[in-house]
Amino acid sequence: MVNATKLYYDKRGAVAVKNLQSRFFDAWYCSTKEEALAKALELIPKGSSIGWGGALSAQQIGLVDAVKNGNYVVFDRDNTSSDEEKVAVSRKCFDADYFITGANGISIDGQMVNIDGGGNRTGMIVYGPKYVIVIAGMNKVCDSIEAAVERARKIAAPMNAQRFGLETPCAVTGVCADCKNKTSICNQMIITRNSRPAGRIKFILVGEELGL
Repeated sequence: MVNATKLYYDKRGAVAVKNLQSRFFDAWYCSTKEEALAKALELIPKGSSIGWGGALSAQQIGLVDAVKNGNYVVFDRDNTSSDEEKVAVSRKCFDADYFITGANGISIDGQMVNIDGGGNRTGMIVYGPKYVIVIAGMNKVCDSIEAAVERARKIAAPMNAQRFGLETPCAVTGVCADCKNKTSICNQMIITRNSRPAGRIKFILVGEELGL
């Protein structure tokens, strides 16, 4: 029997990759998590310095564990004992060779949407690390930039607020209230239209559902 979802993702992924490349992103489509992990490790030379943020999809394909256990210089803000140390490690990522992250939404025409609470993840995407590698499941790909923004605000943000145990209205109801809560994770939202310099931001789209 034909796997309709897999076929849909494979065909749609090819379109998304072509459109991402037209915007000067490097982009690949991998049908499985295993293929995606192999591609990501192929892109990162041994000895590189690496940090990450908002990287649930990268965790799910095994990339975070692979770099932790590999021959790399790792900036792991999750392996810290205080907020001050976490901030210090996060700042080191500005000078990293590679920063690994995910996407809250990607439009089929090749634009990326990310929403953030403290700004460490969105900041790194905009400027700092030499290269940014985005791992994203095909569930993140939307039909328009407007739909990608809506996905970030109304799906990804409430789910992440619940995952982190925050005290936001969306963590209670699952519905965005456009809040001004002190623990809001919707403080910065960026749309990355193109990669400048060309090839700095690299996408690995995965033909599976990953992340939130």
